[in-house]
This record gives sequence, C-alpha cells and structure tokens, in this order.
Amino acid sequence: MIKISPSILAADFANLQRDIERISAADYVHVDVMDGLFVPNISIGIPVVKAIRPTTRLPLDVHLMIDRPVRYVEQFCDAGADIVTVHVESDSEEGTHEALRRIHAKGKKAGIVLKPKTPASAALPFINEVEMILVMTVEPGFGGQKFMADMMPKVQEIRRYIDAMNPTCELEVDGGVDPKTAPLCIHSGANVLVAGSAVYKADDIPGRIAQLRG
Repeated sequence: MIKISPSILAADFANLQRDIERISAADYVHVDVMDGLFVPNISIGIPVVKAIRPTTRLPLDVHLMIDRPVRYVEQFCDAGADIVTVHVESDSEEGTHEALRRIHAKGKKAGIVLKPKTPASAALPFINEVEMILVMTVEPGFGGQKFMADMMPKVQEIRRYIDAMNPTCELEVDGGVDPKTAPLCIHSGANVLVAGSAVYKADDIPGRIAQLRG
C-alpha cells in the first residue's frame, strides 16, 4: 500500500492542530526540522514536536535537516517522534551509525536521507540499520520547489538495494510530489510519498490524499 506523509511545513502554523487534524486520512505526519546550518532555513524544533504529539494518532515522521543530528535524536524521540530520519551528508559515517543506534535505543524507527546530488550507493553502509530511506527530489531547505524527475533512477536503484538486502524497509520520496509526479515515484519503487503544498492547497484534502495514493 502507498502511504502518504503530508508535510506540515505547508500548514498554517497559527492553526497547526487544526491543520494536522485535517490530514487524518494520511498515514504519517511529516515534520521538517531545519537548523539554518545544514540547510539555509530555520523551521521548527523539539518543543513543536512535543506540542503536536497529543494532537494526532498518526506516527510523526520527523526529517532532521540539521548538522550532526546525533546530538539531538534522543530528544526528538522523547518529544514524540515515531520515525527519525537523518541526512547521510550531515555527519561522518560513524556519527550517522551512532545516531541510528540512539534512535533504535529509544524504541523508535530510524532512517537515512539522501540529497539530490548524493549517489544511491551512499545508502549502502546503513541499509541494514534502517526502517526507512528517504530520497529528496528537491534541494532540502524550502517548500514548494519543482520536482526533480531525474532522481527517479536513484529511487529505482535504492528500491533494488532494499529488495535485495532489507525488504521491510520503506522507501520515501520528498519534494514536489503532486498528482502528476506521484505516479512516477510509485512506478520507481517508492511506497511513502511526502507532499506539502499538494495536500494543504487542495480544496478536498482527504480526496487529494486518496488521489496521491493512486
């Protein structure tokens, strides 16, 4: 089954509980955390994750776009994250392994993220330690960017890795996902789609979520 993880980066932050309730038909709530260092933008952090945790029964899919996330992964887990994904580019390989270990020690699911210029092979050192691999189809840091269709061969390659080495791992795509691009992602092997503007700007949000599932 295709899962939908709407990004609250596209929500109304003055009415965050209301906008999280509006996506109750989804599978996850995607939470983009940016620190202004790893990416050139600042979004939300641990207090907001803690505040929104009681507002939904959906798992919180927390995407850390931060420098050396090993320093904070435990705090995000304690705040209520169910899945914590970290960028392979944000730390040394050793630091990333340690971040994944700490997430699992908290009883949560762990994942890695690859930016557009990062090759699929960068996932291999971690593939047996994760429950999710996220492929960015835009440059991380800002919402509303155009979908990069040239990332689909990378998604297909990672799908082959997952099928061969860790079949229960989920493959997520984030960036510019809408009704036109979602079928490309699904055809390439993704089973979790992150969508922000495409969901929150829709007149019928549950209908849009169903449409994205295909």
